[in-house]
Parts: sequence; C-alpha cells; structure tokens
Amino acid sequence: MLAQLLDFKPDGDSSTPLYLQLANKLANGINNGYWQPDEALPSERVLAETLEISRVTARKAIEMLCERGLLTRKHGSGTYITPKLEQPLSRLTNFSEELRQRGFMPGSQWLSRDTGVASPEEILSLGLSPHAVVSRLKRLRTADNVVMAIESTTIPNLYLPNPKLVTDSLYGYLDQNNVAPTRALQHIRAVSATVEQAKLIGLKQGTAMLLITRVGYLANGAAVELTHSYCRSDYYDFVVELFR
Repeated sequence: MLAQLLDFKPDGDSSTPLYLQLANKLANGINNGYWQPDEALPSERVLAETLEISRVTARKAIEMLCERGLLTRKHGSGTYITPKLEQPLSRLTNFSEELRQRGFMPGSQWLSRDTGVASPEEILSLGLSPHAVVSRLKRLRTADNVVMAIESTTIPNLYLPNPKLVTDSLYGYLDQNNVAPTRALQHIRAVSATVEQAKLIGLKQGTAMLLITRVGYLANGAAVELTHSYCRSDYYDFVVELFR
C-alpha cells in the first residue's frame, strides 16, 4: 500500500502548489475507488514521509478534501473516505433500491405516522379538494447506520388510509396495492439546517443541506405522493447524463 501511495506524489517542478496537486491526486484516487467508503486515509505523517512532503502540505490537502466532502474527520480516530450516494436524476427509484445497488445497507427510523387535513401546499401539489384527508409519514433515512436524510411524505388518504400499515418500504406498500408512482417531478435546492434538523441528522445548525421536493404521479396522471427530503450535502451526489 505504501509503495502504491507513491502514485500520489506531487511534482516538485510544477508551478501548481504541492498541496493542491496532492488534493487533486487524492480526489481522483477516491473517485476511482482506490479507497473504499469508510476506509481510513493514511495519516498526515504517513503521507508526508512516503511522499517526501511536509506535514503542512499533507494537512492542507486533507483539509481541502474535507471541505469538498470527500473526507470525514473522526475525532481521535483519523480521516475516512466519505460514503457517497450517487443518485441519478433520470430514473425513478426509491431510497432503499439506490442504496442496495451501491452496496449500502438501507435503514430508517420512524419519527411520525399519522393522518390529518391537507395543508394548502398539499392540496395544491396533490390536486386535492379542500379539507381532504391525507396520511403523513416522517422518518430518518440511513445508510450503513449513518443518517443521510430527513424525509417527510404525504399520501392522499385514498391510497394510504392507515399510514401505520407502512412498516419498511413505502414504495413497496404502494407497489403491492398497485398505486406506486410511474413518474415524478423533482426540484432540488440548497437550504440551511434548522435547529431541529441539525439535531436529528447530527450536523451543526446552518449547515448546507439539499432539499429535494418530489411529486409522484400514477399512470393516469393523478398525484399520489408529495415528499420533502432534507439530505446531507456531504454524502449526496446527484448525477445526470447529458447528450448532444
């Protein structure tokens, strides 16, 4: 492993700062699977001694990758490769499916499952009549026991009369009852974590998060799902393939 690290040695003759060269080389290695998610990165000392650079150079490169979200520092333990969930924007899948396809163990923790009268936003998004009843589900979504997102979903009562019937997979329940979305519209924007969200997901208040708002539709065009997902920006990557 130490011998292979020499591939990441910066070029002392280049005009590009050594720490920036090292950061870019390490980033390429991480993205190409040189290290696995949650695997420890060699320490600053090991990098410095193996690559014949200063510890300051190694430290600056690591700090840069921590800021990019590629590395995560764990106090008293070291620096680890941040697990990334790449979610394609051209395919409709559920959270658990995406995680399993990428080798993660999906999980969830229910925060609430109840019914109530639809709010103005729910009425507008789901095309409901005033005073319509809806089922609401709120939970933490995890990957390998790490909280990835806070998810709140509203389903018209017609399709989900009792939200407590959903024990694990919401889409699994909807599939079984032939009311799973066949297409969806998603909007993604940056938000700052509130006090409650920061506490639930284990971040500092004000940390940047990604808010994904999705409305799912049945084949007949009826809206069946409104979901707000507040995702950790350091763990999520959204990928779209473009053609010309």
